[in-house]
Amino acid sequence: MKISFSKYQGTGNDFVIIDNREGNIHLSEEQVHFICDRRFGIGGDGLMLLNRLDGYDFEMKYYNSDGKPGTMCGNGGRCLTKFAYDLGIRNESYKFMASDGLHIAEMGESGWIHLKMKDVTEVTTHHGDFILDTGSPHYIKQVSYVDKIDIVEEGRAIRYSKPFEEKGINVNFVETNDNNIIVRTYERGVEDETFSCGTGVTASALIFAHNDNGFNRIEVQTKGGSLAVEFDKMSDTEFQNIWLCGPADFVFKGDIELEE
Repeated sequence: MKISFSKYQGTGNDFVIIDNREGNIHLSEEQVHFICDRRFGIGGDGLMLLNRLDGYDFEMKYYNSDGKPGTMCGNGGRCLTKFAYDLGIRNESYKFMASDGLHIAEMGESGWIHLKMKDVTEVTTHHGDFILDTGSPHYIKQVSYVDKIDIVEEGRAIRYSKPFEEKGINVNFVETNDNNIIVRTYERGVEDETFSCGTGVTASALIFAHNDNGFNRIEVQTKGGSLAVEFDKMSDTEFQNIWLCGPADFVFKGDIELEE
């Protein structure tokens, strides 16, 4: 079976994307895992299908690199919007459905895409750290020198600890600097550090808001580049009008033969 694909990346968070508007592509867990393999397949942190859905510009179907269906991916949503634009779906604003519900995306300046994330209504603590869901569950841990952390070892220890081992959790290590933060993320499903994680960056920015109530814009540095998160802070546990802003770039396209 031959499948045409495109490769996109957003701050180093890279994805294999397939146009499935005809609805005839059905991939097994093993096939998705093979496609995302960096040695034997195309390579990617995840795979997305762009599906047709009545009433929306498209539907986002996301898979982690382990082949299993994933939850919302912020960088993936921005990359899929750029893919839709490159396919000829030319809008100033896009409305699409993802695993966590409706999202709006807008084309910004300098190749940036702004993605509206779901509202957050709950933040909990665990041993002095923070847990919240921004479309995917995230654990936020503040550190002094994020470049000194063994992200894989320490992230894996939290992700597979007793409270989280069954469903897993993404673990973010955050260094703060005035109104800017540096974020490194261990992602479940990838089971490794990624160069960037959109929902993780979003969750981290919410926790380190500099305005107690009202509008915030947090500049974020990841291993793969710069992002920004804009939001209205309503209280310490409630955030609305959340936008993840950053670049989304085409890398290459091609065809791959899959065993059926």
